[in-house]
Amino acid sequence: MEKHVLILTTTNDFLCKFEAENVKLLQQMGYTVHFASNMEQPAYVRDEERIREMGVLTHPIVIARSPFMLRDNFRALRQIVRLVRQYSILAIHCHTPVGGLLGRLAGMLCRKERPVVLYTAHGFHFYRGAPLFNRLVYYPVEKFLARHTDILIVINGEDFRAAGKFRLRKGGRLYRIPGIGLDREAFRPLPEETRRALRRGLGIPPGCFFLVSVGELNENKNHRILLEALSKMKRECAGSLPVRYGICGDGFFRDRLEQWIREKGLEEQVTLYGYRRDVREILGCADASALPSRREGLGMAGLESLAMGVPVLAADNRGTREYMRHGKNGFVCRYDDADGFARGIEALRDQTGEQEKQMRIRCRASTEPFGKLRAKEAMERVYGDMEQRIRQKLGKKPGGNQRHHGGV
Repeated sequence: MEKHVLILTTTNDFLCKFEAENVKLLQQMGYTVHFASNMEQPAYVRDEERIREMGVLTHPIVIARSPFMLRDNFRALRQIVRLVRQYSILAIHCHTPVGGLLGRLAGMLCRKERPVVLYTAHGFHFYRGAPLFNRLVYYPVEKFLARHTDILIVINGEDFRAAGKFRLRKGGRLYRIPGIGLDREAFRPLPEETRRALRRGLGIPPGCFFLVSVGELNENKNHRILLEALSKMKRECAGSLPVRYGICGDGFFRDRLEQWIREKGLEEQVTLYGYRRDVREILGCADASALPSRREGLGMAGLESLAMGVPVLAADNRGTREYMRHGKNGFVCRYDDADGFARGIEALRDQTGEQEKQMRIRCRASTEPFGKLRAKEAMERVYGDMEQRIRQKLGKKPGGNQRHHGGV
Protein backbone atom coordinates (compact mmCIF):
# COMPACT_ATOMS: atom_id res chain seq x y z
CA MET A 1 0.00 0.00 0.00
CA GLU A 2 1.34 3.42 -0.97
CA LYS A 3 1.65 5.75 2.02
CA HIS A 4 1.01 9.49 1.70
CA VAL A 5 1.73 12.25 4.20
CA LEU A 6 0.97 15.96 3.84
CA ILE A 7 3.15 18.82 5.12
CA LEU A 8 1.12 22.03 5.36
CA THR A 9 2.44 25.59 5.78
CA THR A 10 1.45 29.10 4.75
CA THR A 11 4.51 30.06 2.67
CA ASN A 12 6.44 28.23 -0.05
CA ASP A 13 9.90 28.90 1.43
CA PHE A 14 9.15 27.07 4.69
CA LEU A 15 9.88 23.55 3.47
CA CYS A 16 13.41 24.18 2.18
CA LYS A 17 14.31 26.40 5.15
CA PHE A 18 12.94 24.28 7.98
CA GLU A 19 11.63 20.88 6.88
CA ALA A 20 14.19 19.39 4.49
CA GLU A 21 15.50 16.89 7.06
CA ASN A 22 11.97 15.85 8.02
CA VAL A 23 11.18 15.21 4.37
CA LYS A 24 14.19 12.87 4.16
CA LEU A 25 13.06 11.01 7.28
CA LEU A 26 9.55 10.51 5.94
CA GLN A 27 10.84 9.33 2.56
CA GLN A 28 13.18 6.87 4.28
CA MET A 29 10.12 5.52 6.10
CA GLY A 30 8.47 4.84 2.74
CA TYR A 31 6.13 7.82 2.56
CA THR A 32 5.25 9.88 -0.46
CA VAL A 33 5.50 13.44 0.80
CA HIS A 34 3.04 16.09 -0.36
CA PHE A 35 3.49 19.80 0.35
CA ALA A 36 0.59 22.26 0.37
CA SER A 37 1.26 25.97 0.70
CA ASN A 38 0.70 29.35 -0.88
CA MET A 39 3.29 29.09 -3.64
CA GLU A 40 3.00 32.82 -4.37
CA GLN A 41 4.20 33.86 -0.92
CA PRO A 42 6.61 35.26 -0.05
CA ALA A 43 6.77 37.06 -3.38
CA TYR A 44 10.59 37.32 -3.33
CA VAL A 45 11.19 33.53 -3.11
CA ARG A 46 10.22 30.77 -5.53
CA ASP A 47 11.17 27.37 -4.08
CA GLU A 48 8.72 25.18 -5.97
CA GLU A 49 11.35 23.77 -8.34
CA ARG A 50 13.75 23.01 -5.47
CA ILE A 51 10.92 21.26 -3.63
CA ARG A 52 10.17 19.05 -6.64
CA GLU A 53 13.86 18.15 -6.85
CA MET A 54 13.49 16.82 -3.29
CA GLY A 55 10.91 14.35 -4.62
CA VAL A 56 8.00 16.17 -2.97
CA LEU A 57 4.62 16.63 -4.67
CA THR A 58 3.55 20.28 -4.48
CA HIS A 59 0.00 21.57 -4.18
CA PRO A 60 -0.61 25.34 -4.44
CA ILE A 61 -3.42 26.49 -2.17
CA VAL A 62 -4.74 29.98 -1.34
CA ILE A 63 -3.87 29.88 2.36
CA ALA A 64 -3.18 33.34 3.86
CA ARG A 65 -0.78 34.19 6.68
CA SER A 66 -3.44 36.22 8.48
CA PRO A 67 -6.17 34.14 10.18
CA PHE A 68 -8.55 37.02 9.56
CA MET A 69 -8.47 36.64 5.76
CA LEU A 70 -11.47 34.38 6.07
CA ARG A 71 -12.42 34.06 2.40
CA ASP A 72 -9.00 32.80 1.30
CA ASN A 73 -8.61 30.51 4.29
CA PHE A 74 -12.04 28.93 3.88
CA ARG A 75 -11.12 28.18 0.28
CA ALA A 76 -7.79 26.78 1.44
CA LEU A 77 -9.54 24.54 3.96
CA ARG A 78 -11.69 23.04 1.20
CA GLN A 79 -8.57 22.49 -0.91
CA ILE A 80 -6.83 20.69 1.96
CA VAL A 81 -9.82 18.43 2.59
CA ARG A 82 -9.90 17.53 -1.12
CA LEU A 83 -6.20 16.67 -1.02
CA VAL A 84 -6.64 14.41 2.00
CA ARG A 85 -9.48 12.54 0.30
CA GLN A 86 -7.91 12.40 -3.17
CA TYR A 87 -4.60 10.93 -2.00
CA SER A 88 -5.84 9.04 1.07
CA ILE A 89 -3.47 11.09 3.22
CA LEU A 90 -2.52 9.12 6.33
CA ALA A 91 -1.03 12.02 8.29
CA ILE A 92 -1.06 15.82 8.19
CA HIS A 93 1.99 17.57 9.65
CA CYS A 94 1.06 21.24 9.88
CA HIS A 95 3.20 24.27 10.69
CA THR A 96 2.76 28.04 11.14
CA PRO A 97 -0.30 29.42 12.99
CA VAL A 98 -2.75 29.38 10.08
CA GLY A 99 -1.35 26.11 8.74
CA GLY A 100 -1.88 24.63 12.20
CA LEU A 101 -5.42 25.97 12.31
CA LEU A 102 -6.49 24.72 8.88
CA GLY A 103 -4.62 21.42 9.12
CA ARG A 104 -6.36 20.48 12.33
CA LEU A 105 -9.74 21.64 11.07
CA ALA A 106 -9.20 19.48 7.98
CA GLY A 107 -8.42 16.54 10.25
CA MET A 108 -11.71 17.14 12.06
CA LEU A 109 -13.67 17.31 8.80
CA CYS A 110 -12.09 14.17 7.31
CA ARG A 111 -13.80 11.80 9.72
CA LYS A 112 -13.82 8.89 7.32
CA GLU A 113 -10.12 9.20 6.47
CA ARG A 114 -9.08 10.02 10.08
CA PRO A 115 -5.55 11.23 9.26
CA VAL A 116 -3.08 11.41 12.15
CA VAL A 117 -2.65 15.12 12.91
CA LEU A 118 0.72 16.56 13.96
CA TYR A 119 1.28 20.24 14.70
CA THR A 120 4.66 21.85 15.26
CA ALA A 121 4.24 25.13 17.15
CA HIS A 122 7.23 27.23 16.18
CA GLY A 123 6.14 29.73 18.82
CA PHE A 124 2.69 30.21 20.35
CA HIS A 125 1.29 33.71 19.94
CA PHE A 126 0.22 33.85 23.60
CA TYR A 127 3.79 33.98 24.93
CA ARG A 128 4.70 35.58 28.25
CA GLY A 129 4.37 39.34 27.87
CA ALA A 130 2.20 39.07 24.75
CA PRO A 131 -0.58 41.64 24.17
CA LEU A 132 -3.87 40.94 25.94
CA PHE A 133 -5.50 40.38 22.53
CA ASN A 134 -3.24 37.38 21.95
CA ARG A 135 -4.23 35.84 25.28
CA LEU A 136 -7.92 36.42 24.62
CA VAL A 137 -7.93 35.15 21.02
CA TYR A 138 -5.02 32.79 20.31
CA TYR A 139 -4.97 30.92 23.62
CA PRO A 140 -8.58 29.63 23.50
CA VAL A 141 -8.18 28.72 19.83
CA GLU A 142 -5.03 26.66 20.55
CA LYS A 143 -6.70 25.08 23.57
CA PHE A 144 -9.66 24.00 21.43
CA LEU A 145 -7.52 22.74 18.54
CA ALA A 146 -5.34 20.73 20.91
CA ARG A 147 -8.32 18.40 21.43
CA HIS A 148 -8.04 17.51 17.75
CA THR A 149 -4.27 17.05 17.71
CA ASP A 150 -2.62 13.63 17.98
CA ILE A 151 0.95 14.90 18.30
CA LEU A 152 1.86 18.40 19.44
CA ILE A 153 5.49 19.49 19.03
CA VAL A 154 7.10 22.56 20.61
CA ILE A 155 10.63 23.96 20.47
CA ASN A 156 11.16 25.85 23.74
CA GLY A 157 10.55 25.46 27.45
CA GLU A 158 7.91 28.16 27.84
CA ASP A 159 5.71 26.67 25.13
CA PHE A 160 6.26 23.18 26.53
CA ARG A 161 4.92 24.27 29.92
CA ALA A 162 1.96 26.02 28.31
CA ALA A 163 1.12 23.08 26.04
CA GLY A 164 1.33 20.70 28.99
CA LYS A 165 -1.91 22.25 30.27
CA PHE A 166 -3.81 21.42 27.07
CA ARG A 167 -5.95 18.34 26.67
CA LEU A 168 -4.93 16.61 23.45
CA ARG A 169 -6.94 14.11 21.46
CA LYS A 170 -7.32 10.83 23.33
CA GLY A 171 -3.93 9.18 23.40
CA GLY A 172 -2.21 12.35 22.18
CA ARG A 173 1.41 13.18 23.01
CA LEU A 174 3.38 16.34 23.54
CA TYR A 175 7.03 16.50 22.42
CA ARG A 176 9.71 19.11 22.89
CA ILE A 177 12.43 19.08 20.25
CA PRO A 178 15.64 21.17 19.92
CA GLY A 179 14.41 23.10 16.90
CA ILE A 180 14.86 22.00 13.30
CA GLY A 181 18.47 20.98 13.82
CA LEU A 182 21.50 23.20 13.37
CA ASP A 183 24.10 22.12 10.82
CA ARG A 184 27.19 22.80 12.95
CA GLU A 185 29.48 21.57 10.16
CA ALA A 186 28.14 24.12 7.67
CA PHE A 187 27.93 26.88 10.28
CA ARG A 188 31.36 26.96 11.81
CA PRO A 189 34.00 29.72 12.27
CA LEU A 190 35.58 30.90 9.03
CA PRO A 191 39.36 31.16 8.59
CA GLU A 192 40.57 34.69 9.31
CA GLU A 193 41.85 35.17 5.77
CA THR A 194 38.41 34.21 4.39
CA ARG A 195 36.71 36.61 6.79
CA ARG A 196 38.90 39.49 5.69
CA ALA A 197 38.28 38.76 2.01
CA LEU A 198 34.51 38.59 2.53
CA ARG A 199 34.50 41.86 4.45
CA ARG A 200 36.42 43.56 1.64
CA GLY A 201 33.88 42.21 -0.84
CA LEU A 202 31.05 43.73 1.21
CA GLY A 203 32.84 47.05 1.43
CA ILE A 204 33.45 46.93 5.19
CA PRO A 205 36.35 49.31 6.03
CA PRO A 206 39.29 47.91 8.04
CA GLY A 207 38.76 48.32 11.77
CA CYS A 208 35.02 48.85 11.37
CA PHE A 209 32.64 46.91 13.65
CA PHE A 210 30.31 44.85 11.42
CA LEU A 211 26.89 43.92 12.78
CA VAL A 212 24.46 41.66 10.88
CA SER A 213 20.76 40.74 11.21
CA VAL A 214 19.11 37.90 9.32
CA GLY A 215 15.35 37.57 8.99
CA GLU A 216 12.21 38.70 7.25
CA LEU A 217 11.59 42.44 7.28
CA ASN A 218 8.51 42.73 9.47
CA GLU A 219 7.42 44.45 12.65
CA ASN A 220 8.19 41.51 14.92
CA LYS A 221 11.84 41.33 13.84
CA ASN A 222 12.18 44.79 15.36
CA HIS A 223 15.11 46.10 13.27
CA ARG A 224 14.07 49.63 14.18
CA ILE A 225 15.49 49.33 17.71
CA LEU A 226 18.97 48.79 16.22
CA LEU A 227 18.50 51.90 14.09
CA GLU A 228 17.65 53.84 17.24
CA ALA A 229 20.73 52.45 19.00
CA LEU A 230 22.99 53.38 16.09
CA SER A 231 21.43 56.83 15.84
CA LYS A 232 22.15 57.40 19.53
CA MET A 233 25.74 56.20 19.12
CA LYS A 234 26.24 58.45 16.11
CA ARG A 235 25.02 61.52 17.99
CA GLU A 236 27.41 60.80 20.85
CA CYS A 237 30.37 60.04 18.57
CA ALA A 238 32.74 62.95 17.96
CA GLY A 239 33.59 61.80 14.45
CA SER A 240 32.32 59.19 12.01
CA LEU A 241 30.71 56.15 13.65
CA PRO A 242 32.94 53.09 12.90
CA VAL A 243 30.00 50.65 12.81
CA ARG A 244 28.26 49.06 9.83
CA TYR A 245 24.94 47.24 10.10
CA GLY A 246 23.87 44.84 7.36
CA ILE A 247 20.33 43.42 7.23
CA CYS A 248 19.76 40.22 5.23
CA GLY A 249 16.13 39.59 4.33
CA ASP A 250 13.14 41.00 2.54
CA GLY A 251 9.52 41.67 3.34
CA PHE A 252 6.74 44.23 3.44
CA PHE A 253 8.64 46.40 5.97
CA ARG A 254 11.44 47.22 3.53
CA ASP A 255 10.06 50.60 2.44
CA ARG A 256 9.49 51.61 6.05
CA LEU A 257 13.02 50.58 7.03
CA GLU A 258 14.48 52.58 4.15
CA GLN A 259 12.50 55.61 5.33
CA TRP A 260 13.72 55.23 8.94
CA ILE A 261 17.33 54.87 7.74
CA ARG A 262 17.03 58.15 5.82
CA GLU A 263 15.27 59.95 8.67
CA LYS A 264 18.01 58.97 11.12
CA GLY A 265 20.82 59.81 8.69
CA LEU A 266 22.20 56.27 8.76
CA GLU A 267 22.69 55.73 5.04
CA GLU A 268 26.44 55.25 5.52
CA GLN A 269 26.02 52.87 8.46
CA VAL A 270 23.14 50.62 7.34
CA THR A 271 22.80 48.41 4.25
CA LEU A 272 19.74 46.37 3.29
CA TYR A 273 21.16 43.34 1.49
CA GLY A 274 17.77 41.88 0.57
CA TYR A 275 17.06 38.16 0.37
CA ARG A 276 20.38 36.29 0.28
CA ARG A 277 21.41 32.69 -0.19
CA ASP A 278 24.95 33.39 1.07
CA VAL A 279 23.86 34.15 4.65
CA ARG A 280 26.50 31.80 6.06
CA GLU A 281 29.33 33.83 4.55
CA ILE A 282 27.87 37.18 5.63
CA LEU A 283 27.30 35.95 9.20
CA GLY A 284 30.71 34.39 9.35
CA CYS A 285 32.57 37.61 8.60
CA ALA A 286 30.56 39.71 11.10
CA ASP A 287 31.82 40.89 14.48
CA ALA A 288 28.37 40.29 15.99
CA SER A 289 24.81 39.56 14.94
CA ALA A 290 21.63 41.18 16.21
CA LEU A 291 18.42 39.33 17.01
CA PRO A 292 16.13 42.06 18.44
CA SER A 293 12.82 40.24 17.80
CA ARG A 294 9.85 40.89 20.06
CA ARG A 295 9.17 37.15 19.97
CA GLU A 296 10.97 34.05 18.71
CA GLY A 297 10.06 30.39 18.98
CA LEU A 298 13.79 29.64 19.03
CA GLY A 299 15.64 31.90 16.62
CA MET A 300 17.72 29.87 14.16
CA ALA A 301 19.54 32.99 12.96
CA GLY A 302 20.91 33.43 16.47
CA LEU A 303 22.05 29.81 16.69
CA GLU A 304 23.66 29.93 13.25
CA SER A 305 25.59 33.03 14.29
CA LEU A 306 26.78 31.45 17.54
CA ALA A 307 27.85 28.29 15.72
CA MET A 308 30.14 30.46 13.60
CA GLY A 309 31.69 31.91 16.74
CA VAL A 310 29.89 35.23 16.26
CA PRO A 311 28.33 36.67 19.44
CA VAL A 312 24.69 37.75 19.45
CA LEU A 313 22.98 40.91 20.66
CA ALA A 314 19.59 39.47 21.52
CA ALA A 315 16.27 40.65 22.82
CA ASP A 316 15.13 38.69 25.85
CA ASN A 317 12.35 36.32 24.76
CA ARG A 318 11.37 32.68 25.22
CA GLY A 319 13.40 31.59 22.19
CA THR A 320 16.68 33.32 23.00
CA ARG A 321 16.42 32.19 26.63
CA GLU A 322 17.06 28.66 25.36
CA TYR A 323 20.68 29.43 24.48
CA MET A 324 21.72 33.01 25.26
CA ARG A 325 23.91 33.65 28.31
CA HIS A 326 24.36 37.35 29.02
CA GLY A 327 28.00 38.36 28.87
CA LYS A 328 29.09 34.83 27.91
CA ASN A 329 28.04 34.38 24.27
CA GLY A 330 26.68 37.87 23.68
CA PHE A 331 24.44 40.40 25.39
CA VAL A 332 20.72 40.31 26.18
CA CYS A 333 18.34 43.19 26.82
CA ARG A 334 14.67 44.14 26.44
CA TYR A 335 13.41 44.34 22.87
CA ASP A 336 12.62 48.06 23.32
CA ASP A 337 15.89 49.04 25.03
CA ALA A 338 17.89 51.02 22.44
CA ASP A 339 20.40 52.04 25.13
CA GLY A 340 20.90 48.38 26.03
CA PHE A 341 21.67 47.43 22.42
CA ALA A 342 24.05 50.40 22.13
CA ARG A 343 25.86 49.27 25.30
CA GLY A 344 26.08 45.75 23.90
CA ILE A 345 27.68 46.98 20.68
CA GLU A 346 30.16 49.10 22.62
CA ALA A 347 31.02 46.24 24.99
CA LEU A 348 31.79 43.92 22.09
CA ARG A 349 33.82 46.60 20.30
CA ASP A 350 35.88 47.20 23.45
CA GLN A 351 36.85 43.57 24.05
CA THR A 352 40.51 42.66 24.12
CA GLY A 353 41.78 40.07 21.68
CA GLU A 354 41.79 37.39 24.37
CA GLN A 355 38.26 38.27 25.53
CA GLU A 356 37.03 38.07 21.96
CA LYS A 357 38.72 34.69 21.47
CA GLN A 358 37.14 33.23 24.64
CA MET A 359 33.70 34.54 23.74
CA ARG A 360 33.92 32.97 20.29
CA ILE A 361 34.72 29.61 21.89
CA ARG A 362 31.74 29.94 24.25
CA CYS A 363 29.50 30.95 21.33
CA ARG A 364 30.32 27.79 19.44
CA ALA A 365 29.95 25.55 22.51
CA SER A 366 26.51 26.96 23.37
CA THR A 367 25.00 25.54 20.17
CA GLU A 368 25.93 21.89 20.80
CA PRO A 369 22.49 20.89 22.22
CA PHE A 370 20.78 22.11 19.02
CA GLY A 371 22.73 20.08 16.46
CA LYS A 372 21.19 18.16 13.57
CA LEU A 373 21.79 14.75 15.14
CA ARG A 374 19.78 15.59 18.26
CA ALA A 375 16.96 17.07 16.21
CA LYS A 376 16.95 14.03 13.93
CA GLU A 377 16.77 11.65 16.89
CA ALA A 378 13.87 13.64 18.32
CA MET A 379 11.96 13.61 15.03
CA GLU A 380 12.60 9.89 14.58
CA ARG A 381 10.73 9.38 17.86
CA VAL A 382 7.94 11.69 16.73
CA TYR A 383 7.51 10.03 13.36
CA GLY A 384 7.84 6.60 14.95
CA ASP A 385 4.88 7.56 17.13
CA MET A 386 3.01 8.76 14.03
CA GLU A 387 3.75 5.48 12.22
CA GLN A 388 2.44 3.45 15.15
CA ARG A 389 -0.80 5.42 15.17
CA ILE A 390 -1.21 4.90 11.42
CA ARG A 391 -0.66 1.16 11.79
CA GLN A 392 -3.19 1.01 14.63
CA LYS A 393 -5.72 2.89 12.51
CA LEU A 394 -5.19 0.49 9.62
CA GLY A 395 -5.54 -2.46 11.97
CA LYS A 396 -1.96 -3.65 11.45
CA LYS A 397 -0.86 -3.38 15.04
CA PRO A 398 -2.97 -3.81 18.16
CA GLY A 399 -2.65 -1.47 21.07
CA GLY A 400 -4.52 1.01 23.22
CA ASN A 401 -4.26 4.77 23.28
CA GLN A 402 -2.72 6.17 26.43
CA ARG A 403 -2.01 9.86 26.67
CA HIS A 404 1.36 10.91 28.02
CA HIS A 405 3.90 13.61 27.36
CA GLY A 406 7.20 12.90 25.69
CA GLY A 407 10.09 15.34 25.83
CA VAL A 408 13.64 15.60 24.63
